[in-house]
Amino acid sequence: MKLSITLLLCMVIGACAAQPINTTNKKAEKAYVKALDCYQARNTACAIEELEKAIDNDIKFVDAYIVISQVYSETNQNKKAIEALTNAINLNPRYYAENYYNLAKLQYIEEQYEEAYENISEYLQTSSRNKELTEFAERLYASAEFAKEAIKKPVPFNPINMGEAINSKFDEYFPSITTDDLTFLYTRKVSDERAARGIHEDFYVSQKVNDSWLPASELGSEINSILNEGAPTISADGQLLIYTACELYGDLNYGPNRKGYGSCDLFFARKIGKRWSPAQNLGPTINTGNWESQPSFSSDGKTLYFVRGYRKGASVMNMNIYTSVLQPDGYWSKPEKLGDNINTAGNESSVLIHPDNQTLYFSSTGHPGFGGEDLFLSRRLPNGEWGPAENLGYPINTGKEENSLLVSAQGDLAYFASDRAGGFGGLDLYYFELPQHLRPNVVTYAKGMIYDKETGDPLEAQFELIDFESENTLTSSYSDPSTGEFMISVPTNKDYVVNVSKRGYLFYSESFELTASTSKNEPFLLNIPLTPIKAGATMVLKNIFFSTGSFELRPESKIELKRFVDLMRQNPKMTVEVGGHTDSNGSDTANQMLSQNRAKSVYTFLVENGVKADRLKYKGYGETQPIADNATEEGRQQNRRTEFKVLTK
Repeated sequence: MKLSITLLLCMVIGACAAQPINTTNKKAEKAYVKALDCYQARNTACAIEELEKAIDNDIKFVDAYIVISQVYSETNQNKKAIEALTNAINLNPRYYAENYYNLAKLQYIEEQYEEAYENISEYLQTSSRNKELTEFAERLYASAEFAKEAIKKPVPFNPINMGEAINSKFDEYFPSITTDDLTFLYTRKVSDERAARGIHEDFYVSQKVNDSWLPASELGSEINSILNEGAPTISADGQLLIYTACELYGDLNYGPNRKGYGSCDLFFARKIGKRWSPAQNLGPTINTGNWESQPSFSSDGKTLYFVRGYRKGASVMNMNIYTSVLQPDGYWSKPEKLGDNINTAGNESSVLIHPDNQTLYFSSTGHPGFGGEDLFLSRRLPNGEWGPAENLGYPINTGKEENSLLVSAQGDLAYFASDRAGGFGGLDLYYFELPQHLRPNVVTYAKGMIYDKETGDPLEAQFELIDFESENTLTSSYSDPSTGEFMISVPTNKDYVVNVSKRGYLFYSESFELTASTSKNEPFLLNIPLTPIKAGATMVLKNIFFSTGSFELRPESKIELKRFVDLMRQNPKMTVEVGGHTDSNGSDTANQMLSQNRAKSVYTFLVENGVKADRLKYKGYGETQPIADNATEEGRQQNRRTEFKVLTK
C-alpha cells in the first residue's frame, strides 16, 4: 500500500523519493489515500475534501500539505496553495527540497516577488535539489530578483480608454497606425451567426479629425470575411496591409482565394484609391506548415518582422520572432530568427518595429520580468544587431499578460489592449504617455503628390528616401496609382535626399533637412512634378556640389549622379547636354571657365560610370542664363547650378 501511495505522490508533485507516509494517525492516512484516489480520478473537489480531513486529523501531516497545495494550484486557488506549502516547509524545512521551488513559483505568480526571491534562492543553495530543474530555477531566480527591485521604482503610467468611437462590447486588440497618426486600424472579435463558431475577427478602422477619433467602421468586404482576420500591420503611408488569417477546422481554407500553407498564414493587400485589392498569400518563403502571425512591416518598405510558432493541439508553442527582407526581384528572403537578445526558450510575440527602424518592441515570457507575458524593447546597435532586451517596467508590466503594444511614430504615445475594470466590455484599447526613457527616436513624416508636370495628372512612381551622409536608402516605395499621393516616415535631425523616378520621365531629386524640433503636426510637404522625356526638356540637378571657386565634384554629389547614370541606361537612345551655370559674382571670363569645367566634371563622371561619350555634350554658360535675381544670396545660390537638357529622345 505504501509503495502505491508513493507512486501516486510522484504523479502529483514529482517527488519520486521512496519514503513512507509521515503520519501515524490512521484516520489521516485513510483520508490521504482516498484523496490520492480522487485525484487520480481527476475529482479535485473530492481530493481537497479528503486532504482537509487528513490535515484536521494530523496538523503536522507534511505530505498532505504538499499534495493539497498542488491541487489548490491546479484549481487556481494560489493563495491557499501558498499557505499549504508554507506550512509544509515550516513543519519540516528539509523534507523535500522542491517545496521551495514550487512555493517560489506560486509566490511569483501572485506577484509576491520578495518572498519568491527568498525561496528560490534557498532552493538553489540546496544540495539535494533536482538537477533537471536547475535551468528553470535559475530563470525564476533572475525574474524574481528583477521584479522585486523594479516594483520599487515604478514608471509613470496612466492608461486612458480610447472611448466608444474605438471600443465596443466586443474585444478590441492588435492595433496599428499610420505614420501621420491619423488612421487607426485594429482587430475586433464580433458575433456573427454566419460564422462557424458564432464569432469571428474583423478589421475596423477609424480616422482622426480635429484630434478626435471618428466612430470606427469595418475595413471592407475586400478584406473582412466571416472567417478570421487579425493582427494587422499597415505601412507608413497606409497603402499596404499585411495581416494574419488562420485555417478553418484544419482544411487550410482561409476564405475565397486565400489558400494557406499552415495553421495561420500571412496575407497582404494594397490600397488603390479608396479600395483594397484582393488579399494574397505572402507565399511559401514566409509561410510554412507551421504558425505564422503578428506581422510588423518596417518603415523602409522592405523589412518584415513576424512571429513563427508550432501548433500543438489548441496551443502554439516555441514562438519566436523572425525577419525577412524584400529583394529587388520582388521575392522575400529566407526568414531568419532574431538573436538571443530577443528570442528565448520562452515565447516571443506581438513584435513591433517602430518607424525609426531602430527600436523593436515585443512581448516575451522568457526574459526576466513580472510573470506571464511582459513587454520589452531592444535598440539597434551600431553593428546592426539588436541590443539587450529592456523590460518596460512596473506597472506597465505586471504579473498578468501584457502584449499588443503599439507606439506612435512620434514616440510619445503607446496603445495596448486590456480587460481592466471600467471598459466597454471585454478587451478595450487604451493609450498612455510613454515614459521618456522608453521612447524611440523621434520620427516625423514627409507627404505629397507626384504628378505629370505638363498635364497635372497623378502618377504612380517610385520614390526613395536616402540618408545624405551615409548614402543608405532608408525607404523605397511607390505613390498611389490613382492619386499620386505618398507618405514616408522620416527620422529627424538628419539631412535627406528624395529621389523619384518613373519610366518615360526625367527623375526628380530634392534634398532637405529635418531638425529635432520638427513637429509631426507639420510634416515636410513634397509635391513633385515629373517632366516627360522629350527633346528640349531640361532638369536642374539640385544635389550636385562643388566647393567655392572649384570644379571638383564633392562626394555627396554621387547620389544624384548615379541616378543620372540610371536614367541614361534606361533610355539608351537619349542624348543630353550638361550645362554649367554661375552667379554674377566675378568676371565674365572666370565664370565662363568655371562653369565649363564644372559641366566637364559631370560629363567625365558619367563617362567613367558607363555612359558612352557620344551620347553626351557639355557646355559652360557662365552667368548668361540666370533663373533668379543675383541681387540676393538666395537668388545667386539658385543661379549656381548644373542642369541637363535632352537633345534627342
